[in-house]
Amino acid sequence: MSTAAWFHCGAGTAGDMTLASLIDAGADSLQVIEILGGLALDDYALMFERTQRAGVGATRAIVGVHHHDDHDHDHHRAWREIKQLLIDSELPARVRDRAMKVFAILAEVEANIHGVAVDDIEFHEVGSVDAIVDIVGVCAALEVLNIDRIFCSNIAVGHGHINSAHGTLPNPAPAVTALAALRGITLVGLDDHRELATPTGVALMAALANSFGAMPPLTVSSVGYGAGTNDIPGRANVVKVVIGETLENTVLSGAGQDVQLLEANVDDVSGEVIAHTIAELLNAGAHDAWATPIVMKKGRPAFTVHALCDLALTEKISAVLVAETGTLGLRGSVIQRWPQTREEKSVTVHGHKIRLKIGSGRIKVENDDAVSAARALGIPLREVLVLAEQAARQLN
Repeated sequence: MSTAAWFHCGAGTAGDMTLASLIDAGADSLQVIEILGGLALDDYALMFERTQRAGVGATRAIVGVHHHDDHDHDHHRAWREIKQLLIDSELPARVRDRAMKVFAILAEVEANIHGVAVDDIEFHEVGSVDAIVDIVGVCAALEVLNIDRIFCSNIAVGHGHINSAHGTLPNPAPAVTALAALRGITLVGLDDHRELATPTGVALMAALANSFGAMPPLTVSSVGYGAGTNDIPGRANVVKVVIGETLENTVLSGAGQDVQLLEANVDDVSGEVIAHTIAELLNAGAHDAWATPIVMKKGRPAFTVHALCDLALTEKISAVLVAETGTLGLRGSVIQRWPQTREEKSVTVHGHKIRLKIGSGRIKVENDDAVSAARALGIPLREVLVLAEQAARQLN
């Protein structure tokens, strides 16, 4: 089994509401604040308080920011600056990776909206200290609760107009609808002129949720409510999170994870270039990359190069595929995958550390580690593989 969180966003969502819901569900606030200390960000204070929304007891998250009169940079950060902030941080790996995914998907949709390159995008509200704390804080709270899988309901939005750094915009904000389109999220309109769903809140779900819709089968362990700023008459202005254990996956049980499949047909590159392309796609963050031999028109032998990646990495992986193969076009589709539960461990074979994955009764030895050990020890690779598997079975 694995621990999962299902977020109910029937009243909307925002970064502070999502963070507060996880604290309300049992994430230790001091541990969350300690993890946030690994981020080179100061002049803020994160506080939590108990409150009510339409009679529902909830937690509210408050980020107090000290603004310098001569420094407006807190409201205006480039994506490359936030990326470097995360790279240079001392955050736990999964916290950093999740936060990076959230900002990456935001950068992608903002770049498309404004018609600029992703690396040139500048965040306004999302680049402020409080938004960064909300996003990284959510990722920290997920880590404290050891959440492996994330699910989300349909998301409520308002209508009319909202004010932003770019001026008056239609409600929901362009970034919210673009994020929904990217992941196929169902938005549900409420008769309310408030900004019920913020780009930060929707980006957290778009980047991190495995799927959207009804709550999956969970053995519930805790429930939390994160309060929005306003107490709206007749409606609890909260994000609700349900924490629990999912059933052990069979091959296709539960909701699948949406991923992007990118493909290109190439008939004018060598096998060495294909191999290098696959390596570069994996280095860029693709879940998997491979090539299939095909026959094109006039009997020309060729390859289809495939890459499977998170939706947030679509542009990055596409750029690598085009650059390395020189293809004049790609095709893509959003499909689902069901990654099986696995653990990453390591063993020592005659003094050499070898990584491996363990799951569903199978042990998969990291081949590069085994090859290095075989060369150093002067023994056949198959012997190292056997020794590594034997050592792995003695771990439990």
